[in-house]
Amino acid sequence: MTDLQGACPPVAPGRLFGISLGPGDPGLITRRAWALLERPDVVWTYPVRSLRKESYALDIALRAGLTLPAQHQPLLFPMTHDVEKLARHWLKAAETVKALLATGQDVLFLVEGDASTYASFCYLARVLRQLDAGAHIDIVPGVTSFNAACARLQMPLSEQDDTIAIVPAAYGIAAVEKMLDDFDTLVLMKVKPLLDDLIDLLERRGLLEHSRFIEKAGSPVERIVHDVAGLKGTTVNYLSLLLVKNPGRERGEMQRGCRKKTSTEIEEETLG
Repeated sequence: MTDLQGACPPVAPGRLFGISLGPGDPGLITRRAWALLERPDVVWTYPVRSLRKESYALDIALRAGLTLPAQHQPLLFPMTHDVEKLARHWLKAAETVKALLATGQDVLFLVEGDASTYASFCYLARVLRQLDAGAHIDIVPGVTSFNAACARLQMPLSEQDDTIAIVPAAYGIAAVEKMLDDFDTLVLMKVKPLLDDLIDLLERRGLLEHSRFIEKAGSPVERIVHDVAGLKGTTVNYLSLLLVKNPGRERGEMQRGCRKKTSTEIEEETLG
């Protein structure tokens, strides 16, 4: 149908979905993510670190038996610490998605792990909102790599009142050592560049026996290492992490139960 001037009505823009796929096991894809991925009328986009490399996120979806839609496109998110280079690629990816959404199509961006946790989707969504403040964006949550790792290792992430820190190992050995004084569980992400130094630190702190390494949790090439010291001098995958338990940490006194309110506080709340 056309308006009085004979022009076609404007096309309603599509919606961008951040589709969390879990860390590698297709069985961990949520029902909501699966339903969206089965739609034939959407565009799949997925991150690649190089145009010569395959997408790990796409691999998870295809191993699940899902059918690649007619429209699909890789988006380049290079492995670099060059801020200007990263900004250029984020902008190019966001412009590509913006153009697709303008046609009225919904766009699915495939993410390994969870789309809100150290994911390329965070940068894509941020820049897209800068280009179009009215962009419609949904995030479908998923299983994180460290939750899957704990399940595979049968190692609780936390118990009762445990404190937890989740941190990229790239913050350095000094930062990790300080966290060992404050946290009962450390999840050290992206340990590849500092693995040998981390092993030395854990050995010095007497925590090697309480540490576990896992690479590409739940995937066909998953690797679990209980003897973390044996990894020293080896090369590991970028998608790897260390789970460190700190059972000997000295804790401060905990405040248990609700603090009782004074009569003055009760009176102020009543009058307010």
